Amino acid sequence: MSVTFQDIEAAAKRLEGHIVRTPCTFSQRLSASTHRKIWVKSENQQYTSAFKERGALNKLLTLSDSERARGVFAASAGNHGQGLAYHAQRLGIPATIVMPVGTPFVKVQKTQSFGANVVIEGKSYDEASATAQTLCEERQGVYVHPFNDRDVIIGQGTIAIEMLQQAPELDTLLVPIGGGGLIAGVAIAAKAIKPWIKVIGVEAAMFPSFTARRRGMPVPMGGSTIAEGIAVKEVGDLSFELANPHVDDVVVIDEADFERGIAAYANVEKTVAEGAGAAGLGAIMRFPERFKDQNVGTILCGGNIDLRLLASVLQRELVREKRLVTYRILGDDRPGMLSLMADTIAAKGGNIVDVAHNRLVLDVPAKGAEFDIMVETQDARHAFEISEALRSTGYALRMD
Repeated sequence: MSVTFQDIEAAAKRLEGHIVRTPCTFSQRLSASTHRKIWVKSENQQYTSAFKERGALNKLLTLSDSERARGVFAASAGNHGQGLAYHAQRLGIPATIVMPVGTPFVKVQKTQSFGANVVIEGKSYDEASATAQTLCEERQGVYVHPFNDRDVIIGQGTIAIEMLQQAPELDTLLVPIGGGGLIAGVAIAAKAIKPWIKVIGVEAAMFPSFTARRRGMPVPMGGSTIAEGIAVKEVGDLSFELANPHVDDVVVIDEADFERGIAAYANVEKTVAEGAGAAGLGAIMRFPERFKDQNVGTILCGGNIDLRLLASVLQRELVREKRLVTYRILGDDRPGMLSLMADTIAAKGGNIVDVAHNRLVLDVPAKGAEFDIMVETQDARHAFEISEALRSTGYALRMD
């Protein structure tokens, strides 16, 4: 089964006016902070906050009247389900979405708000997919695969057309890989427009399915990842077949890289990215030398992240940068001890966020106490200055 650039061009015309032509802009702030030239394709500005609308809508627009009447079925960790549900509702097509247990509540809630029948089933995407296909067969509906579907892949490829129209100077594209549908469409279109452009995939270390298929060897898959949108144990057969000849390389990044990407988008670019959406930026921050002297375009493919998780990621980044530090002090359990520590921290310009007393820890003397003092600092240097001032009081100190 083939996909041509002409197929993707036709889809771009078909989708025009139904989806957002999202901006692909040069990020002066991200470029300055990473010392690389970075353009961001902001697919988090789609109505459902993710690129998946493109492929889902393209599929829906190819259905016959009979197929529309029977309805569509899909499995999704969130973004594909939302995109399909939203446009199915617009077109008057019944939609049933099966979502795995543990899908962020914000994604479940949004999918339901678009009128879809949401079924929570399965511990992973693969188990949810099996349930969705069973329901589809029972009701003789149309199964809309999130990545292993020709029409879906064609729809996703429209991103590359827009990117190279908006930023023709790009010579490298960073594309998140889950099941491979996005990178298949993007790579085909990008290489047709600009044959020398580099297309580089980005995978989560817990789910390197594309890399495993390329190497022809089994790789352990699984785990709890913040990039649940690309947590796919097996890349699609069709998407891999279409993408592989056009993908120049694939990099694998860890959980901390996704977190750093999310935090950088929030703190530097002032926009929200989910885990998978931050993959490209996370790769740049993890492997800066690989992208030296290149004009890099990265796809911020989605912004659907649970607010509690986002808050946790931002706080963890403060800890990582030593801007939020916990000082553990072993001292005397007597009046004035905590006041001494507080005065020492205040004198150095630190802001105390939280204090915990541990009097019942057995490795602490009966007349002693252990204090955990969380302090907001300016940076790692400032944190070290505060630690040195606390040590000068003569008490044992450990900095976390």
